[in-house]
Order: sequence, then structure tokens, then C-alpha cells
Amino acid sequence: MTTLTMYQVDAFADRAFHGNPAAVLILEDWPPEDVMQAIANENNLAETAFARPNGKGWDLRWFTPVHEADFCGHATLATAHVLAQEHDIAGDMAFATRVGELRVSGRDGAYQLDLPCFPPQPV
Repeated sequence: MTTLTMYQVDAFADRAFHGNPAAVLILEDWPPEDVMQAIANENNLAETAFARPNGKGWDLRWFTPVHEADFCGHATLATAHVLAQEHDIAGDMAFATRVGELRVSGRDGAYQLDLPCFPPQPV
């Protein structure tokens, strides 16, 4: 059985049990989708983020307890925090996602996410 390290990060908070929680797993490669979905279901958090290096930055995917999400801001910031604090990744980070490239700037323990602009769509 493969051992994975998972972090739970409270985004938008300066202390535990406040803010918006997200689980983060930094991987070498994607496990099967059903495994990522099962992990997210077990966590039962709004999102569980999975990231892997891609040579230019990071690939990033988010799963809710029931499906893969197209975008999640707080789990992106949580992933940047884990990369900075636990994997010594400094400065700007680029994430390839379903909605395009997301960039996070990290400085002195603070993070800034360059949010994508989604044009309005009829419902």
C-alpha cells in the first residue's frame, strides 16, 4: 500500500480551527481518479487538493466529497502554503488547472492568488 502525506490547512486564518479548511496532498504522479475521489469523500471537506510537479510548476486538481471541481480558490492558497512551508518552494508558483494557469505569489507567509476572470454565462 502506498503511503501518502496529507495536510489540512485553514485558509484565510492565522490559527487552527478558523478560516476555510482544505486538505492538500503533494504527489509525484496522479493516483487513479477513484482513489482521489475516495480520499476527498473520506475527508468530507469542501475540497481536497492534489498537486504534482510538471516541470514548469505544478498541476493542481480539486475534489469535493462527490466530484472533481473545476476551480477552488481557498484550496489553491492552501496548496501554495504547503509547498512553501513543507517543501521549501519560495516565491511565485504556477498551477496548471482545468480553468487555465493560476499564479500564487508567496511573501513572508502571506499569499496572493491571481484569480481568473470567468465571463458570465446564461443559466
